[in-house]
Amino acid sequence: MDIRPILSTLRRHKTAAALIVLEVALSCAIVSNAVFVIGHRLQRMDAPTGVAETELLHLRVHDTARHDNTDALTRRDLALLRALPGVKNATVLNQVPFGTGSTDLGVNLAFEQPAPTIQATAWLAGSQALETLGVRVVEGRGFLPEEVQPASVLGGAASPGVPAVILDRQTAQRLFPGRSAVGQHLFAFGSAPIPVVGVVERLAQPQPNEPRAEYTLMVPLQLDYNDGNYLLRVDAAQREHLLAAAVDTLQRADSRRIVTEQHTLEAMRHEYYRQDRWMAAVLVAVCVALLVVTAFGIVGLASFWVQQRTRMIGVRRALGASRRQILRYFQTENFLLTSIGIVLGMVAAYGVNHLLMSFYELPRLPWLCLPVGALTLWVLGQVAVLGPARRAAALPPVVVMRGA
Repeated sequence: MDIRPILSTLRRHKTAAALIVLEVALSCAIVSNAVFVIGHRLQRMDAPTGVAETELLHLRVHDTARHDNTDALTRRDLALLRALPGVKNATVLNQVPFGTGSTDLGVNLAFEQPAPTIQATAWLAGSQALETLGVRVVEGRGFLPEEVQPASVLGGAASPGVPAVILDRQTAQRLFPGRSAVGQHLFAFGSAPIPVVGVVERLAQPQPNEPRAEYTLMVPLQLDYNDGNYLLRVDAAQREHLLAAAVDTLQRADSRRIVTEQHTLEAMRHEYYRQDRWMAAVLVAVCVALLVVTAFGIVGLASFWVQQRTRMIGVRRALGASRRQILRYFQTENFLLTSIGIVLGMVAAYGVNHLLMSFYELPRLPWLCLPVGALTLWVLGQVAVLGPARRAAALPPVVVMRGA
């Protein structure tokens, strides 16, 4: 189709054409970035933790009276919890995935460094922690029973001798690139070097949304129940029953203590990402509303143009133009306007993305979002203009010329 008549008509209706172009450009810029943010949030919510999430229960216990033998009580609690039918294992940790806090420390490759090599999240792991978490060792070994010490040794010695450390794969590659981390040494607690005895594929981050949560390590230091968290690995089909049974077991063991927190890990994940889900839902609603407004804008302006160009349509029909040609005329006109708006919107999309990168630490907008946004608006434009275009094509030329 010759587009010169279309361009000539658009030059005579600059204001209306500019409105459609700006509306499409705004929709393209906002929708492209919104789809990107939604995808980024969903990807983050689905990120694996490396632990057996569907089998894990979390309990937090606090004293209502002073106890002087908290380490012994902790060992007794673990024995009672492991004895429950359906409980595969239990341990005590300083933090849990999707919890409210984390322990961060500087890790050095030499004792006297001006700045740490990395900042890492440290898991203080009680006995049988790897087995409870369901973390897979891919190189080296796990902790030996004799390596697990009470965490109180850190406060009682000037240079505590932590006997071993386990890294996740990402941390091992960062600290010891191009070589095996097992057998290497690092410094994290005092002046004594700590040997790396194992590497796991992935070690769960307690707070995945935090930008600092990038590197992790695990040391065999067991906290007592006052400072730690009980984590149980159970039969997934009995989670709710075993959660109640574990709470009852701890309270019967010592009525002067109370269980202040009790969750399945899946429930903790669900709560942790509640704000992300809410934001994704809001962005979806904004995108839908914006596309609906854009579609109605195209319908309104196209209907207005049909009324304004009734005589032109009649003349073209009288000169032999078919209904299909009239329909194609309006669809081509809309396609040109939408294309111009999309080009401007793509430029604006990268500008908006640059602001999001500056203020919200989002990654760069992937190029794939732009053709997806462009295709959506092209299809939307063609569907929106179809009704007015069909009405224009259906106008009888004799009636149009008589009413002109």
